[in-house]
Amino acid sequence: MFNRGKLTGSSRIPVDPTFSTLGEGTHWQGEIQAGTNGLRVEGEVEGTILSEGQVVVAPTGMVKGTIHAKHLTVTGRVEGVFKVSGRLEILKTGWVEGQVETGSLMVDEGGILIGTCQQLAALKQAEPVPFVPRKDERVPDRFAPAGTVSSGTHGSVPEFLPVGRGFDRGKS
Repeated sequence: MFNRGKLTGSSRIPVDPTFSTLGEGTHWQGEIQAGTNGLRVEGEVEGTILSEGQVVVAPTGMVKGTIHAKHLTVTGRVEGVFKVSGRLEILKTGWVEGQVETGSLMVDEGGILIGTCQQLAALKQAEPVPFVPRKDERVPDRFAPAGTVSSGTHGSVPEFLPVGRGFDRGKS
C-alpha cells in the first residue's frame, strides 16, 4: 500500500524511509555528513560524502569527489576516491572510476570499475613482517658440529665417499 520495501525502476535497491535523499536535478557542492542514516544520491554531488551507514548512488546520480561509507551501492556514476569499510556493490548500470579501498567487492555483469581497487584486509597484511621460518622449515647447518654424525648427504658432510668404477681409468 505504501510502497515500502518495493524496488524502484530497474534498480534492485529498496527505498528505505530512513535514507536522506538528494533528489534528481539537485546539485550539491561541498561536504555531506550523513551519520548512521543512509544517503541516496539521485542528483549530482561535487565534494565529500561521509557516512557511517549506506550510500546509494541511483541511476540518475553522479558523485565527483570522495566517499567514506560503511556500504556503497552504485547504479549511477562515481569518480574519485572511495573508502568503504564494508561492501562496495557496482550494479549493472554502475560506473566507478578512481581509487577504491573496500572490505569486499561485488560487480554485476555490465558494471564498470576503472582504476585501482585494494581490499582493506590486504592493506593491513601488507605491512612488512620479518620472515622467521618455523623450526621444521629451517635449513640444517651446512656442517654438523664436531663429534656428531649426521644422516644423509643433503647439507651435511657424508661419512664416506664411494668411489665408482668409472673414476679409476688411469689404472689398468
